[in-house]
Amino acid sequence: MRRLFACLLLFVASAPVLAQVAPPTLTARSWLLLDVTSGQVIASHEPDRKADPASLTKLMTAYLAFNALKEKRIAPDARPMVSPRAYKAIGSRMFVEPANPATVEELLRGMIVQSGNDASIVLAEALAGGEEPFAQQMNREAERLGMRNSQFRNATGLPNPEHFSTARDLALLAARIISEHPEPYKLYSEREFTYNKIRQPNRNRLLFIDPSVDGMKTGYTESAGYCLIASARREQPGSGFTRRLVSVVMGATSDSVRATESQRLLNYGFQNFDTVRAYAKGQVLGSYQVWKGQGEAVAATLDQDIFVTVPRGQGEKVRGEVERIEPLVAPVKEGQRIGTLRVRLGEQLLAERAVLAQAGVDEAGWVGRLWDGLRLKFSK
Repeated sequence: MRRLFACLLLFVASAPVLAQVAPPTLTARSWLLLDVTSGQVIASHEPDRKADPASLTKLMTAYLAFNALKEKRIAPDARPMVSPRAYKAIGSRMFVEPANPATVEELLRGMIVQSGNDASIVLAEALAGGEEPFAQQMNREAERLGMRNSQFRNATGLPNPEHFSTARDLALLAARIISEHPEPYKLYSEREFTYNKIRQPNRNRLLFIDPSVDGMKTGYTESAGYCLIASARREQPGSGFTRRLVSVVMGATSDSVRATESQRLLNYGFQNFDTVRAYAKGQVLGSYQVWKGQGEAVAATLDQDIFVTVPRGQGEKVRGEVERIEPLVAPVKEGQRIGTLRVRLGEQLLAERAVLAQAGVDEAGWVGRLWDGLRLKFSK
């Protein structure tokens, strides 16, 4: 049987979670605002609408390249060959030349800062032998990450009717890059890059006007409109930590509009919501009875901090409840899941995490097992 156990730990109370200020109405086809710290979507409009992602595609190209660097399948100082296909790439370019190949590090800067289609193709060919097999890798990775409404046909984002993604999927991808690759992510904050004596500025206007913005990527095609994924970090007042928000704006009408609307979305999230640490990693959530074990109980704990995002001023009204696995019968391994913690504000579920055994409990001898077996039988 299972029963709910209310944990009176950091937060108690129950009020419905309602945005105290309605989200802005944006001039864009679809958009989404994600709190990366908590993993919660704060606001969105048609977040699962499939659309041409244009150069936002290059986030997936970069993610696969970052993975390859981390796994040492490619070196940052390697100089992949420049194929005729890459050299003749249309659209934005970093101007690589076959006679003087760029390093992988330079190619990443050319792709991220200058949005170079040539750099993207060189990286794709270096990592998979060609752009088509690289697109297959992109799709496999999208499936692994849970990007359910994305399909890639190239590494650049050049238009293709079978090439699409969504605001939700791209926010997920952006968050994975930030969390899994913090060092190479810093490339997204660079305001300009000069290669082959050609200086090109980063097209993300917010890098120049908002000091809290440190990324991430622009995109444009005629079918996609103007797109921008922006990421910003600001201190959570009175918390001792910083929050990170990611906004995705797709299908804006101009370069200036995508920047303005992204800024409005980020400001809305920071000004009208708080992110609070509801539970801390290693925090004990109580003592759970163990049947047929050498010990009678085991402490329950968490293997990670739990952050939740709530309307401004509502943090103290967050509550948590644990659904225990009962009966809990030995042997119990250290780190074994022994329950589920659900964190709510009113009736809205904000987070759900596994509750783990803090230590192991071995089986009792046959007498102890027999005695607890009888007790269990007659306790039902």
